[in-house]
Amino acid sequence: MNFSTLNELFLEATSAHQKPDVFMYKSEGAYHALSTQEVRQAVEEFALGLMELGVVAGDRVALLSENRPGWAIADYAILGIGAVNVPIYPTLPPKQIQYILEDCGAKALIVSTGGQLEKAQEIRGSLPGLTSWVILDELVPSDTRIKTYSQVCAVGGERRRREPNLFLEKSKAVKSEDLASLIYTSGTTGNPKGVMLSHKNIASNIRWCGDLVDLSSKDIALCLLPLCHVYERVLDYVYFYFGVSIAYAESFDAVGVNLTEVRPTVMACVPRLYEKVYIRMQETAAQGSSLKKKIFRWAVATGREWGRLTLAHKPVGAWLQRKYHLADHLVFSKLRARMGGRLRFFISGGAPLAKELAEFFYAAGIMILEGYGLSETSPVITMNRLDHFKFGTVGLPIPHVEMKLAPDGEILTRSDCVMLGYYHRPAETTEAMAGGWFHTGDIGLLDDEGFLRITDRKKDIIVTSGGKNVAPQNIENLLKTCNVVQNIMVVGNRRNFISALVVPNFEKIEAFARSAGLTFQTRAQLIESPEIQNYVFREITAATTDLAPFERIKKIALLPEDFTVASGELTPTLKVKRNVVEERYKSVIDQMYQAPGQ
Repeated sequence: MNFSTLNELFLEATSAHQKPDVFMYKSEGAYHALSTQEVRQAVEEFALGLMELGVVAGDRVALLSENRPGWAIADYAILGIGAVNVPIYPTLPPKQIQYILEDCGAKALIVSTGGQLEKAQEIRGSLPGLTSWVILDELVPSDTRIKTYSQVCAVGGERRRREPNLFLEKSKAVKSEDLASLIYTSGTTGNPKGVMLSHKNIASNIRWCGDLVDLSSKDIALCLLPLCHVYERVLDYVYFYFGVSIAYAESFDAVGVNLTEVRPTVMACVPRLYEKVYIRMQETAAQGSSLKKKIFRWAVATGREWGRLTLAHKPVGAWLQRKYHLADHLVFSKLRARMGGRLRFFISGGAPLAKELAEFFYAAGIMILEGYGLSETSPVITMNRLDHFKFGTVGLPIPHVEMKLAPDGEILTRSDCVMLGYYHRPAETTEAMAGGWFHTGDIGLLDDEGFLRITDRKKDIIVTSGGKNVAPQNIENLLKTCNVVQNIMVVGNRRNFISALVVPNFEKIEAFARSAGLTFQTRAQLIESPEIQNYVFREITAATTDLAPFERIKKIALLPEDFTVASGELTPTLKVKRNVVEERYKSVIDQMYQAPGQ
């Protein structure tokens, strides 16, 4: 792996791998494929078509689209002519899209669908510098200034015939130090910042991670996480380089169906997927007969015992091995079948994964490799390997990446992967790079083997009135595996004890209410029931018995609806904006602390 730009990666990969199914997408109820040759031609034509629209090297081109082959084609096309890709989350509302387009000074905007176009057109009058508009879907825009994907490819194809080597010349003219992408961090506070990543930043990370993964052209990956996030995007570059077939999932909700259709061998996701799978298995077992419940509990206990010994490199006795084979046949094999039956490993990132979850899936024959990084680091800093891993950690630093802990536990790093800086924000860049190290804002611990464990965000640490430091993410991740909890946010800064805002698993508590003979008309009525509140609190208390006393939840408040991106309570990467949630539910939080002496 000796490429120094993403353009070189694209050219090498399309020359080395001639596949009939380099990209796969769902349409009209079935998956369809694009070949390497079709993708190479589409990228060249779309790139030259953008040039015909006036896009030149250095121009910022915004990409507002869901995951699809057109996203990747547009990305490689933008990069191929030396322009800068500015990906935008398709879930963002118009005002936030406007902020990004204005801040980056976008010259062109590529949208996926008519719905995304409508959002963009709401703010068109505020963006005089945005001169070129393209829609990937084959619609007929009422505004003739808006071009369709096929129209852009058509004019690009004409130029390609006239100048067959032009795309190659433009691609090779791009230098490793050139800006490749502006990625706007979702940010849990304030406006997002544009992270400037060069070709060198991203290409270095791909090379160094690529040397550690076991991928080949025989693999097939299911692409689920947003490509506008650096995590999935860079991983897809790795897939593409190794000739892995990339199948695009329809949505998070449809991933269960897509897994059985695509039957991937590798896939990346965030912990929430694994939490939901685990909870669903528990619920399915609970709804079965008494015998099925006993079998499930026995199988999980057997699997955990087998996994504990295997991970500790201790001998597994013949009797336990026979029990494990039976547990696998009765329970775990069915879980693997629901995942498509061919998964070699999952990749997890974006948030800490509960150790218990990783151990459960390992016992079920599904490896989850957890890693850690940020947009500013292109992204990977540490990762677990198939041949060297430790559950409950995010692995070891990847080659050529330096990492250390500051005196307060903050994770610091430096390497060629670290960003050029924040776009038009020199003061914030200087602050983030103080002392020549990038300050991640995350708090971590290193064990005696050098494995890193993330404990919390530096700004999220709760300090109780008694002076105890509480890392809320650890508690939240633990409780997200509790089958009565849909979502949770721990509170208690400068308070006497910690409490939690809990979005309950309504399917679970509604079933409990019916079994207890409770009547209710709405969810709001349901969560006001003392019986329901006591039920959820008991389950949470039982799940946190191993925590220190000051880490245990003393009070809860049940919420009638989940946190959402649309409400501003979640970032596009589904991280809770604590300040927003605390402001919205201030009276609810205050009420939990109204008892005398608290």
